[in-house]
Amino acid sequence: MTLNMAENVPVVDFQHVPQTAAADRLKKLTENFEKRFGCKPEFFGRAPGRVNLIGEHIDYCGYSVLPMAIEQDVVIAAAATKSQEVLLSNVKSDLYSDFEFPINNVDINKDHPRWQDYFQCGFLGMVEHLQLQSTACGMRCMVDGSVPPSSGLSSSSALVCCSALVTMHANGQSLPKDKLADMCARCERYIGTQGGGMDQAISFMAQKGTAKLIEFNPLKATDVYLPDGISFVISNSCVEMNKAATSEFNTRVLECRIATQILAKKKDLQWANFQRLGDVQKALNLSLPQAVELVQKLLHKEPYTRSEICQILEMKEEDFVNNVLSARTTHVQSFKLFQRATHVFSEAGRVLSFKHICDEADPSAPQKLGALMNESHTSCRDMYECSCTDLDNLVNICLESGALGSRLTGAGWGGCAVSMVPTNEVMKFLVKVKENFYDKIPSKAALVGTSLFATQPGSGAMIYLPSSS
Repeated sequence: MTLNMAENVPVVDFQHVPQTAAADRLKKLTENFEKRFGCKPEFFGRAPGRVNLIGEHIDYCGYSVLPMAIEQDVVIAAAATKSQEVLLSNVKSDLYSDFEFPINNVDINKDHPRWQDYFQCGFLGMVEHLQLQSTACGMRCMVDGSVPPSSGLSSSSALVCCSALVTMHANGQSLPKDKLADMCARCERYIGTQGGGMDQAISFMAQKGTAKLIEFNPLKATDVYLPDGISFVISNSCVEMNKAATSEFNTRVLECRIATQILAKKKDLQWANFQRLGDVQKALNLSLPQAVELVQKLLHKEPYTRSEICQILEMKEEDFVNNVLSARTTHVQSFKLFQRATHVFSEAGRVLSFKHICDEADPSAPQKLGALMNESHTSCRDMYECSCTDLDNLVNICLESGALGSRLTGAGWGGCAVSMVPTNEVMKFLVKVKENFYDKIPSKAALVGTSLFATQPGSGAMIYLPSSS
């Protein structure tokens, strides 16, 4: 099924609290809420984390990605108030301190983002989108998250999306899923992350039991049915990387943008009008393999200096610093344009190949998909340089333990690997990875319960209403 977001997009699902394990969790969350605020929550918002099966660091270049929502999520118990402030608490109070802020004076810390700053991103984005600056209600909110933080499973975006969702509902509003996803992608930039919208799109558009091919401009989600007999296992390297607190992520975005403009300039296009590699490929009417060839022909493998870029683009270095570099990249002196562009064009091709193999229902599909995942990790490691030693070691151990394919997922520089494993081999796989990775490092062995797990495609964001309402 293809869902074009420009056409009759559904709004977020509403459900009564389910009579499942989720009900026990919401009951405990309600108890925490009552203990902290002295009243019951009026409703719950839920937004899932995600694992990107393939298509890393290409959404912000204009290319399709192929994620699925995971069962781990962020849930917020909420109640609207007539006050002019938001009271924010977390069930993990030993890790995350209570916080409160006035609804008309949101102050987001970009330099050292904390958990509440992500909540404020979603709140502020929704208030501004709905023009509620003078009429927004206050809220009491209790947050419970099961997505491992800084793991590449989109815990921060899940919090942003869930915050926006509860702010919308508390103020009696309703928006289509595409508007919610787009708004959340934009408002996460309040914290300084120049992402591309994948995390927010899958958080709202996910459906239980299927992965999604997410396309952009216009936003479109297409079901991708994965082969029978395979499972996906998440393994956390336990190396944390907060992409909003470092320059690595934004530097890669910048390198792709500069590569875009140099390719456009060398092909006599109006280079200043191009921001994404996908737009250059489209303007030149090239296939993805042809785009890779163009990079090999027009860009050199040695890093580009600032002065060289300025010479090619015929601009002053002062203008380069002021108009091209972002706040977190002003210190960057050299740029690996060949490597970044090669990764983006080749990775975009792997996404399309992955979907095509799933659609064909080929008996050898698991092996072919695994090979694509392995190629993706190699490219992320060598061409995009967004892996790290522990993560590479973990991927190798996963392959040695029986994975058909394994790769980093998320921004990288730490976080998680995703591995495709025959379903009947999952338990054996989990034991081997535990023995060969986690048990050999005492600090990681203690975290194995939340760091190594199999998952299935989960459902998207929704509002839970108490059964008595």
